Formats: sequence, structure tokens, C-alpha cells
Amino acid sequence: MSYQNIVLEKEEKLAIITINRPHSLNALNAQTISELSSVLDNLAAENEIRAVIITGSGEKSFVAGADIKEFADFGTSAAEDLARQGQKTLFNKIEDFNKPVIAAVNGFALGGGLELALSCHIRYGSDNARLGLPEVTLGLIPGYGGTQRLPKLVGKGLANELIFSAKMINAERAKEIGLLNDVYSLEDLLPKAKELANVIAQNSPMAISKAIKAINLSDSDQGFESEITAFGELFEMEDKKEGVSAFLEKRKPSF
Repeated sequence: MSYQNIVLEKEEKLAIITINRPHSLNALNAQTISELSSVLDNLAAENEIRAVIITGSGEKSFVAGADIKEFADFGTSAAEDLARQGQKTLFNKIEDFNKPVIAAVNGFALGGGLELALSCHIRYGSDNARLGLPEVTLGLIPGYGGTQRLPKLVGKGLANELIFSAKMINAERAKEIGLLNDVYSLEDLLPKAKELANVIAQNSPMAISKAIKAINLSDSDQGFESEITAFGELFEMEDKKEGVSAFLEKRKPSF
């Protein structure tokens, strides 16, 4: 399948999705969201793909934000639909994806761009990355999960500060507060993301899929029960049998 605003590459067990709208600093518009959703649906069904990396084209921007021109004249109902459909179509889909999704944040990650990174399971950043949620400068608030996911990562106080002030922070500060897992030079960013993805790809895909679901419920009343249930279910699956056999036989497992 061909895409207009994204580029899909596959390297053995990895899929690399590049948002490719350099003329607009890779801003998210409706078509880009739709294309990202579509490619994720396809990758979810491909058993040979074990991890996904999302990044932006060029050296300046991961995603500079949502395409404001598309919703500048919306009313309440249309705006609510935009946020609700965006969450359902893309942001929640990434958070609940059955394979790990790594954001390789190269440059600006602002507004919807930062919310896209927040929905990913792991975030690496380049040393020129700049992150922020500037929505209040437009008289708005984050609408793609920023008020919900950011506090879980950095705490309520820091989330309040970043959202209320609309200020950008650099990559080192983002790493310091837990918003980025690690920071690398721009040239090393994608290789390091691939390195991590390849490590992940050696492990049990079924166990990782179950772990994603349990971790996503970690701040809910169902968290512990979800972990217990998943732990038990895995005992009946081939990955567990192979993993335990490999351990006892002192060899590497083959998942």
C-alpha cells in the first residue's frame, strides 16, 4: 500500500514509520493520522514484525504539532469529534498496540507531536529535540491525551507547569523529568532506537503483548488482576514452553 504523508520501511523484525511532511515540519493533519492508523492496523497482523519505530523526516522536527488550519473554524461538536476520533483512530491505538512502539523524537515535538510521542511505549530523543504543549497560547488545551498521559510520566506538578506555561523544554531536561528515556546525537538517534528494538525483538512477542496490556492498567483498579490473569494465561502458550525449555537447556530461546 502506498502512502502520501508517511514512509514505511521494514528491516527484518522491525518496522520504521517516518512522518514525511517536511514542508510543514511534519505537522499532523487528518490524512496523516489516517495513514498512521492504517499502517498500524497492517503491522499489528504481521507476526514477523516485533517492534515499531515512529520518527519524523528531516533534522528539524519529529512532529511540530497538529495542522491548525484544519480545525481553526470548528465549533464545540466538531472539536469534540476531532479529539475523540483522533484518540480512537491513532493515539489510543498506539498506546494499546500489541507490539512495542518507540518514538525517535528528532527535533520539535510540540502539541499533537508531543502527544504522539506520549502515546508511544518508549521515547528516545535527539540532542536538538524541543518538547512542549503550547495549546493554551491558542486558547485551547491538549486534545489528544496530553493532559492524561503527561502527568503519568512526569507527575502532576510538572505536567501542570508545562501545560500552563506552554514552554518548550530541551532534550536533557525532558530526560531528567522522565519524558524521554534517553538522549542521543541526531545521527545516533535512529540507530539507537533500532538497537533497542532489535533487543526487544529477541524476546517473547506474546509475553510483551501481555505486558503492554498489564502496564497500561497499572494505574487502575484492574492492574494487579490484569497482571495475575496474563501471567497465568502465558503458562499455556508456546512462548512460555520454549522460554523455560531454553533456560533449562542453557540455550537461547527461539520465539
